[in-house]
Amino acid sequence: VGSPGVGKTHLAVALGIEAVRAGREVRFVDCTRLVEDLEDASSRGILKKRLKYYAHSRLLIIDELGYLDVGSAGADLLFQLISTRYEQRSTIITTNVGISGWGRVFGDDVAASAIADRVCHHCHLVKITGRSYRLKDLPRDGPVKP
Repeated sequence: VGSPGVGKTHLAVALGIEAVRAGREVRFVDCTRLVEDLEDASSRGILKKRLKYYAHSRLLIIDELGYLDVGSAGADLLFQLISTRYEQRSTIITTNVGISGWGRVFGDDVAASAIADRVCHHCHLVKITGRSYRLKDLPRDGPVKP
């Protein structure tokens, strides 16, 4: 959890690489793409197959939860995936929104609570604070005056 540019994705990818080196299957997916993929699978009648695809990996990294709202339909699909993986497989989620704000992201407080409940059980929460790495070369006091 942390604001943009503090290294959340970098850390998640590093953990994913170490898992691959240890012989584990890892899947990395942007949260918005994941929801779109599951919605497409649902509309084509192959949701169960697609959930199995994402549920199979020993480690699933879901990047950028909260940058875009996923809505209640997306929340239902993510709940199904998280429930399938719960206590069976490891999941890393990077987010710029604290868990208390997931209701807004999912458009449904109940679904957000159910997802957070499963994600947070047995979890290690890493909160990263600081200034964006991408902005490190900019002056802290604003633009340079001519």
